[in-house]
Amino acid sequence: MKNYSLKQYQENDYLNWNAFIGQAKNATFLFHRDFMEYHKDRFKDFSLMVYDDQKLVAVLPANRVGDSVYSHQGLTYGGLVYSSKINAEQLAPIIEGLLSFLKQKGFLYFYYKPIPSFYTYRGNQEADFFLFKKGAFVLKKEMNLAINLSLPLKISKSKLKHFRKIEMDDLDLVEEQQLDAFWQLVLEPRLKEKYNAKPVHTLAEITQLKNRFPDNIKQFSVYHENEIIAGITLFETPTTVKSQYGATTNRGESLRALDFLFINLIQKYKQEGKLFFDMGIVNEDNESGYHAGLLKQKEELGCSVYSQDFYKMNLI
Repeated sequence: MKNYSLKQYQENDYLNWNAFIGQAKNATFLFHRDFMEYHKDRFKDFSLMVYDDQKLVAVLPANRVGDSVYSHQGLTYGGLVYSSKINAEQLAPIIEGLLSFLKQKGFLYFYYKPIPSFYTYRGNQEADFFLFKKGAFVLKKEMNLAINLSLPLKISKSKLKHFRKIEMDDLDLVEEQQLDAFWQLVLEPRLKEKYNAKPVHTLAEITQLKNRFPDNIKQFSVYHENEIIAGITLFETPTTVKSQYGATTNRGESLRALDFLFINLIQKYKQEGKLFFDMGIVNEDNESGYHAGLLKQKEELGCSVYSQDFYKMNLI
C-alpha cells in the first residue's frame, strides 16, 4: 500500500493550496484560502495537505477544537478534496494516512461533513465509504433540498398560478453589485424580527467575499415602486447554484416576492445549463427535526430531498 506524507497547512502554502483547489476533482470556491480565511479569527485552522512524494494530491479544509478535528466548521460543506487522477482504490491509503496523522497528533475525535455529491460532475462518496470501513459512523442526517435542473421542472400548480398573477404586479428583478440594501433593509431586520438572529456573514464580510469572488457570489433583489422588498444571495459553482440567503419584507411577503424571485432564478439557471439549484437544509431543533413549512415550500418549488450526512470517528 502506497504511503502518503501529510503536513499541516501554513501561510507559505497559500499559492500551492489555491492552485490545487483550482483543478481538484471535487472543489468549489469555498475551499479557496481567500474564502476560508475571512473568519480565521473564529476558527483555529488545522487544514491538511497530502503529498505523493513531492506532488500535492489531496487537501482537507479543517479546524480544531480541543481534542477534535472538524472538516471545517466555518464552511457550508467540506470533506477531503482530491485530484481528479486519484481513483477510489488510491483513496484508501490516503484515508489511512490521514487518520494515522490525526492519532499521532493526539486527537481523539474526527468530525467529517462532505460536500453534497451533486456538486461534482463525477461523484464524491469514495471517502465516505473508506471512513465508514475504518469505523466512522453517521452522527447526524439532514435533508438538503435541491432541484435537478437537468429534469423537467416540477413547480406546483399553485405556485405557478400565483407567479403568473405576480408578474402583473410591476415587480422589478435586479442583479445588484452592492449588498447593502438587501442586508440592511431586508435580511437583517427580517431575521431579527422572526428569529432574533443575525446573518452568519456580516455585511462587511459578505461584501469582502463578493469583491474577492465576483463571479461566484451574486445578489438578486426585487423592487416594487422603487422599494426593495425581497432578495436572494447566491453562491455559484460550475455545476450548482446555492441559495445562501433569502428574505422578504412584510410587504414583499404579501406580494409573494420571494416566490417571484425563486421561480425566475430557477428558470434562468436551468436555461444557462446549471445542473442543480441547492436550496439548503430544513433542519430545526424540534421533535421532528425539520421545519415543516420550509420543507413544503421548497418541495412546491420543485425540490427533492438529498441526504446531508455528518460523520464522527473515534480515534482512540
